[in-house]
Amino acid sequence: MILETQRLFLREMTLSDLDALLLVLGDAESMCYYPKPFDREMVEKWIDWQRRNYAQHGLGLWAMVLKATGEVIGDCGLVWQEIEGHQELEIGYHVRRDQQMQGYVKPHLLARSTPVNYSDFSRRQL
Repeated sequence: MILETQRLFLREMTLSDLDALLLVLGDAESMCYYPKPFDREMVEKWIDWQRRNYAQHGLGLWAMVLKATGEVIGDCGLVWQEIEGHQELEIGYHVRRDQQMQGYVKPHLLARSTPVNYSDFSRRQL
C-alpha cells in the first residue's frame, strides 16, 4: 500500500486490475480529453507504463481502491510527462464515472508525505 485515507487506499497497479481500469479508461465521457477511450490493449500498456514509472521514478499513477469493497475505481498520482521538450511532473487522476464527485482525489493529493505547492504548479501549467 502506498497511501491510505479514510475511504480509499492507493497501491501499485497490476495486470489483474485491467478489467476494473477498462471501466474507467474505456469510458468515452471520462476520457473526453484524450484522443479516444482506451481499449483493452491500451489499458494493458497503461498498466505496463505505470509499472515502469514505479521502477524508474518511484512514482506513477496508483490504483485507487475502495476500502469498503476492494474495488479499483480509478488511478491517481504523479507522473513525468514531456511537455514541449521538457520533463514536467503532472498530477493525474481518472475516476470511474459512477464514483466521481465523491471527494476521493483531493485527500490523496493532500496526504502526500512530500509537500507540493499545487497552486503554483497549476498556475505554471495553466
